[in-house]
Amino acid sequence: MTDSHSPQTIPPFPDGYRAAGILMHLTSLPSPYGIGDFGPSAIDWIDLLHETGQSWWQMLPLGPTGDGNSPYLPLSSFAMNEVLVSPQWLIEDGLLSPGDCEVDWPTDHVDFDGVNAFKHRILNLAWDRFDQDQPAEMLIEFRAFCQAEAHWLEDYSLFRALKIRFDGAYYLDWPAEIAERQPDALAKARRELSELVEKYRFFQFLIYRQGMRVRNYAQAKGVHLIGDVPIYVAADSSDVWANPSLFSLDEHKRPTFVAGVPPDYFSAVGQLWGNPVYNWEAHRETGYRWFIERFQSCLKYVDAIRLDHFRGFAAAWNVPADATTAENGTWVTGPGAEFFEATKAKLGGLPFIVEDLGTITEDVYQLRDQFHLPGTRVIQFAFDGHEDNPYLPENFVANTTVYTGTHDNATTRQWYEELPEDVREGIWKTLNLPQQSEGEAAWALLRTAWTSKAALAIAPLQDVLNLDQESRMNVPGQADDNWKWRCPPELLTSPSFPALADLTRESGRWPA
Repeated sequence: MTDSHSPQTIPPFPDGYRAAGILMHLTSLPSPYGIGDFGPSAIDWIDLLHETGQSWWQMLPLGPTGDGNSPYLPLSSFAMNEVLVSPQWLIEDGLLSPGDCEVDWPTDHVDFDGVNAFKHRILNLAWDRFDQDQPAEMLIEFRAFCQAEAHWLEDYSLFRALKIRFDGAYYLDWPAEIAERQPDALAKARRELSELVEKYRFFQFLIYRQGMRVRNYAQAKGVHLIGDVPIYVAADSSDVWANPSLFSLDEHKRPTFVAGVPPDYFSAVGQLWGNPVYNWEAHRETGYRWFIERFQSCLKYVDAIRLDHFRGFAAAWNVPADATTAENGTWVTGPGAEFFEATKAKLGGLPFIVEDLGTITEDVYQLRDQFHLPGTRVIQFAFDGHEDNPYLPENFVANTTVYTGTHDNATTRQWYEELPEDVREGIWKTLNLPQQSEGEAAWALLRTAWTSKAALAIAPLQDVLNLDQESRMNVPGQADDNWKWRCPPELLTSPSFPALADLTRESGRWPA
């Protein structure tokens, strides 16, 4: 078995490395329980990746989601989303019976409200049986987990318990003594909410066991997992509540500046994300410990990390917290090379694929290249008619990950269908192919990615299956109706998979 942490299989990629993979969030897997999870369907998916020569499976962030269900606004940077727990394996553990889990669900999308209610009902049943039966081996594992993860688990579990006590309110609207973490108030809350706090520790233990089971199976099959660490965290999160000094906050613990990007070709007013920005001096004083612990936590479950909004480590667009658009922000220098030197010293390497999309300045490229970090190239962005377009395959360097599109893009079929006819003609000309039907565009881009010089080629599952706009995962700037797509089980027997295997072999990306 190949060591998943060998420098031959994780970024930065060595000379001559060629591999392929698929981007699909865990929630999109088929399963009998309304949402993809760390259960048998994940095992079946890994088998399919292995059979088709795919060396990598990329997921979106796995943290517990809040309003809007966005994986990029988690309630914690360290916790896993408990709704990803597999009921089937809880039945195997003796914590549930099959009758506890008999609910019919749609197979093509996630009903988040329904799934959240169902999963928390069965998780509470599993806790009651665990608490009653006290299974010796699992109890030992649970206590060891709580001890090993106490540095984040204690605050997170109390945060979730307090969220329930205060009906989901933003933590700054809790009583001041709790929002400000006065020791006596926290001690009292821990006593009064002790059972609920213990439940949330237990839920994290269950998802940890299952996540490790999937990770170990993937490792045995030679399939490497890519996780995702967003650069910013949600304002209403256990991260900010427990570590206010690490963020740019005022005396009332409210953000003084928030994250975004300035006006550009895509938006005349920029993008106002609203996340609190970092107090980098406070991070520097700790040797960037909190960030490094975030990476270490993620790397328990995956082999490499997609590092979101990499440009923010060079300089980030900070917008006054009371602004209504991102037009009037300021570029604020980030931690730069010092951050990555500290991270490399602790991790023993930098297993990152960096998201360097958007309007990128030379200092960002210099930081990326100083540490030999593979950047990101998206084929959908290649067709503006300019020969120096960095997304054209002839302009790639080898230490790159190329995508047909990302979770934020339209599916390639939708993208192509919505293009003007003259742009379509230019695409086929650029690809040096006769113009084909809209149904051929996704695989034309997929072949372009796979045959490029990029070390790693990845396509969203929607592009492999040539799916249309109904299967789009996320529309940036749209608050509702995102993140819901699921792959119906019958699509996993599509002829697209043997074709993908053939392409992977022909393009020299089949694992050795």
